[in-house]
Amino acid sequence: MRLAIRWIGVSALTVFWAGSGVAQSPTVTDKALVAKYCASCHGAKTKMGGVVLEGVDPERAGDNAALWERVLRKVRSGQMPPPALPRPDAKTSAAFVSRLEHSLDSAALAKPDPGATMPHRLNRVEYSNAVRDLLALDIQAGLALPVDESGNGFDNMADLLSMSPALLERYMSTARKLSRLAIGDTAADPVEETFEGSRLQSTPEDMPFHSRGGFALRHYFPVDAEFVLRVNLRGNDEGKGPSHEVRQPVKAGLHTVVATFLKESARPEVAMPLTRRGFGTPPSAGPPALLDLRLDGARVKLFEAPQRGQGPAISSVTIAGPYKITGRGDTPSRRKIFVCRPANTQEEGPCASRILSSLTRQAFRRPSTESDVRSLLRFYQQKRNRGGDFEQGIQEALEALLVSPDFLFRVERMPKGVAAGSAYRVSSLDLASRLSFFLWSSIPDDELLRLAEADKLKEPAVFKAQFQRMLADPKSSALMQNFGGQWLFLRTLENVKPDADIFAKFDDSLRQSFRRETELFLARIFREDRSVLELLDADYSYLNERLAEHYGVRNIYGSQFRRVSLADANRGGLMGQGSVLTVTSYPNRTSVVQRGKWVLENLLGAPPPPPPPDVPDLKPKGKDGRQLTMREAMELHRTNAICSSCHSRMDPIGFALENFDGIGTWRSEDHGTTIDASGKLPDGALVNGPAGLKKLLRTAYRDEFVETVTEKLLTYALGRGLEASDKPTVRSIVQKAAGQDYRMSAFLAAIVESTPFQMRRAPE
Repeated sequence: MRLAIRWIGVSALTVFWAGSGVAQSPTVTDKALVAKYCASCHGAKTKMGGVVLEGVDPERAGDNAALWERVLRKVRSGQMPPPALPRPDAKTSAAFVSRLEHSLDSAALAKPDPGATMPHRLNRVEYSNAVRDLLALDIQAGLALPVDESGNGFDNMADLLSMSPALLERYMSTARKLSRLAIGDTAADPVEETFEGSRLQSTPEDMPFHSRGGFALRHYFPVDAEFVLRVNLRGNDEGKGPSHEVRQPVKAGLHTVVATFLKESARPEVAMPLTRRGFGTPPSAGPPALLDLRLDGARVKLFEAPQRGQGPAISSVTIAGPYKITGRGDTPSRRKIFVCRPANTQEEGPCASRILSSLTRQAFRRPSTESDVRSLLRFYQQKRNRGGDFEQGIQEALEALLVSPDFLFRVERMPKGVAAGSAYRVSSLDLASRLSFFLWSSIPDDELLRLAEADKLKEPAVFKAQFQRMLADPKSSALMQNFGGQWLFLRTLENVKPDADIFAKFDDSLRQSFRRETELFLARIFREDRSVLELLDADYSYLNERLAEHYGVRNIYGSQFRRVSLADANRGGLMGQGSVLTVTSYPNRTSVVQRGKWVLENLLGAPPPPPPPDVPDLKPKGKDGRQLTMREAMELHRTNAICSSCHSRMDPIGFALENFDGIGTWRSEDHGTTIDASGKLPDGALVNGPAGLKKLLRTAYRDEFVETVTEKLLTYALGRGLEASDKPTVRSIVQKAAGQDYRMSAFLAAIVESTPFQMRRAPE
């Protein structure tokens, strides 16, 4: 047995017997401590902050868990008692915190409260992935649906995922389109679809090595037919430029279309490489550039595009068709759906039943029933009665399946005999869905579903093996993208628009590079099971030539991303990445407040309250007309006493990042004045520059950081906001992860083995 001591902030120590779970015996009763230091503000009459501690026994904290969890957080962080009022010494505070934690955790262990789970509609991402895994149709189907409402930082919160008549109409139209794509519609009329802006994904991995500028997109071609591929170029001054097109026979299925400008031409008359002319150079005719159009890596056509000014750029891409349809094709979707083929009309009914039984089992995440198949067979038969062929009948039934409540909603069924308000373990089938939607944002695969049907997931060894298998599967990238993308505000990056006059170097290519860097960085933490502390101050990142130039890192060439060691301690970790720095800035300048708030909310779990109404804007200039630096403007703003209390927490953190401009470029001056990146937090901690901030978070605020990571992951895993009854689980997960150097797998394993993940509270 050893005594472990950890600092929480500056003013409070937590002292506990590591490994024993036994808190120190009090030398002064906790009742007396509360009466001496808390009662004057939190008595029955004063009720400061709506908190009343008079007459409530801290030694029976489990009886009022929500109240004492609030007290615990405030005392542990040093916020209470307020610094201006009498306070117990650090040792006494630490012992009180330890005993309070022990009391709350013991009560939770004796009487588990896993929380209640509401019916959960699949959100856009989950719907897309479910369609992909059910029908082998990887087309981001959910993009046709409205954006889901977010709560607690995430868009998979069950209480917000409701269904309205208008939304149901969207689901029905989407199901109609998906069923026709999956089966193949030989009567389809030609349509045009244009891709521009964020729909053109500049994915370096898809680009030919000797290319410069261009796009890559994945498009599903519904039938075997001819399609027109049209690349539209941007003209001078953002005007409409020429377009180049080709009519191409394409097999049905998902294909990658890539259009790039080659760096060099094999033709003597256009042998010079593409160059980017400096700003201000008058447009002038130049040698034609080569526009290379490819389908799945094979060249379709090489066009000569006139080069003017800064050179050609692609504004949009149009895909039109189908023309001259030759058949439905042999696609992964059709192979997955048609598990049998009737040889005659007598075999059609049994084959249709077999197909629909297979689909409903996976779509509904449970064994298929006769009722499931019978209801869908009615849609199949109606189409056949109207003259449709066998495959059109299956298409009609599939359309109905895709709007079935059993597919669109995750509804957990309570076993018979469970008393109201009591806790019970969820079924293996429901646990399988919880696990797959957490790790994959999708439905269970066949292996997981078979084990759930056999009720094997209740066996710890089987459950652990499935967790490890699923975490190693490429589909677990959904956890990094959806959890990480929302936690770190990466999704917001698509919508930011830095001022082109102030940040002339910013373009969509840099935006995509910012996002890719952070995605690859997160992927390393998850995939290679690194410590989550590396998120704060890793000495490496993922860069390509464009991003390396932006960061001032030398000797990195080409569009491909690779892991790069960073010599500059200011640049490593999340807070040195362009994605985070850009989404926490305004279009025309940095934001000390937004950056400080981002750190407090997303890394330390201590978000400031919303600003009061009628907060005055920052004054850009002083009384003498001189342009104020960000620090000068903020200091003037903080003279307002109402603003000062919150800004004292946010501003020192934001100022520490001021050397990064609004798109993450390093700078040493702001409007001609040397940047002062130092500050002092309310608890007395000093911070100076990005490197100093990272060091402070890694040491003095490590515990707040790992607890925040845990709370964010658990919230995402459960699909609901955390309650006071979940706090003991959070502390248990942190303790387990601490014993494994805070490796990512330790957090995830502890979450899926936790009480709220494996159990449920019956409705009252």
